[in-house]
Amino acid sequence: MRILLTLLVLAVVGVGGWQLLPSQDSGGETITVGTTDTITSLDPAGAYDAGSWALFSNVFQSLLTYEPGGVSPVPDAAKSCSFAAGSLLTYTCELRDDLTFAGGSQVTAEDVKYSFDRVKKINSDVGPASLFSTLKSVDAEGLKVTFHLSSPDATFPFKVATGAGSIVDRTRYPADGLRVGSSVDGTGPYRLTGYTKGKKVLLSPNSHYEGAVSTGAPVELRYYSDPEALEKAWKAKQIKAATRQLPPSVLAALDTSDPEQRVYEADGSETRNLYFDTRSGSPLHDSDVRKAMAWLIDREQLAASVYDGTVEPLYSLIPTGITGHTTSFFDNYPDRDAAKARKLLKSAGVSIPVKFTYGYGLGSGAAAAEAAEVKRQLEASGLFTVDVKGYEWTDFQKRWATGKLDAYAVGWVADYPDPDTFAGPLVGTDSTMNTGFSNKAVDKYVAGSRQFADRSRAAGDFRELQQVIAEEVPVVPLWQRKEYIVTSADIGGGQFLADGNGVFRLWKLDWI
Repeated sequence: MRILLTLLVLAVVGVGGWQLLPSQDSGGETITVGTTDTITSLDPAGAYDAGSWALFSNVFQSLLTYEPGGVSPVPDAAKSCSFAAGSLLTYTCELRDDLTFAGGSQVTAEDVKYSFDRVKKINSDVGPASLFSTLKSVDAEGLKVTFHLSSPDATFPFKVATGAGSIVDRTRYPADGLRVGSSVDGTGPYRLTGYTKGKKVLLSPNSHYEGAVSTGAPVELRYYSDPEALEKAWKAKQIKAATRQLPPSVLAALDTSDPEQRVYEADGSETRNLYFDTRSGSPLHDSDVRKAMAWLIDREQLAASVYDGTVEPLYSLIPTGITGHTTSFFDNYPDRDAAKARKLLKSAGVSIPVKFTYGYGLGSGAAAAEAAEVKRQLEASGLFTVDVKGYEWTDFQKRWATGKLDAYAVGWVADYPDPDTFAGPLVGTDSTMNTGFSNKAVDKYVAGSRQFADRSRAAGDFRELQQVIAEEVPVVPLWQRKEYIVTSADIGGGQFLADGNGVFRLWKLDWI
């Protein structure tokens, strides 16, 4: 299947070809990488976030994966995968015969079936089960795995290639509950040899790995509580690479001519949206209230004052550079207009000012400053009173997953390079974001878009979907971010680390 997408093109700044050649002397030394991401769970059935999936990309294998810059998944744990001729309802993969788990047992098709089945059975509040909404059943025979879908879904291979498709040892992971502890049994290019929650992960090359990629140097992933702590570690030369996220002011001032560092900047598909609880009883239940908020949000001011121009204002659910992108929110709400917002609130018959809670994850980039700016913009109109609260990441996830927040800002990193990842998981019925929003037209466009193997033909469905979202406003898009990666001068491969397709390639980092 050839996927036709307008995708993200990597722009490497200040890097010569010589940097990509690894040194023969220091390849065995550990490379330290710093990030502000958080690991929700070491169990693939219990995590659906960028920090956890970044680790999963390295310690687990999926049947498929993505090559750097690739738009179509390629075999990894599988030798081959394909849809049945003339159908998007049956998808079959032939497993490699040389895969072994950390415990030494051979990987079989039963392990693959077990891995997918338990994700759906456990159905964790913060897990990826919603990604397999079209998966009806899985059959296993020898090394052959067959997926039966409830409706045509050309995007199913994309989902198989994500962290949700991580293959686990069926003898080590319970069928009806998440695995506890700090051990991982996968077949990825790395073995997890050490784990301190919230602090660090130690990864050693897996000498038994067989698949689409290669193993790399040992890596120590260090986790920092906020961008300022990451910046401090970088300046103190405690880490060799920093990503997701240094403070906006630091990113804006990065010097590409500095001989002591390498700066990689890529057009990114990470977006950030403000989601609303649309359920009955929520102060934001009425769509007119949400439309009023859409008339008051100033994205340009947010991008300039909070993010120092390191993000771009976003006016649609699907970001720039992805098939189907529109400017639906700009078309519907072209300027800030408090008078129109007030008229909508009066039409809704609500008390003014409207009071609601706004939650965000602590340590999530500039989330605190962002929340303060959004609060300022909304309250300046005299139409809203916003109670802003920050929560530890895991607590924050559980709060939005259980409908305990009126509004919440969340960043979204593409699971796979297709507009579908910005549609169903965000605004479809029973979506990952759990806003309570359900719209028959949106669900129709999501289902309709999945019937096209030629993904360019799905653009019309996505354009229509975004118009509905701009009219109903279960979410307000805020911004789209570029990908920034900084490494010391003696580290190569940083340009391959992340490129918007959901894979975090630590094995590409090496000493120069």
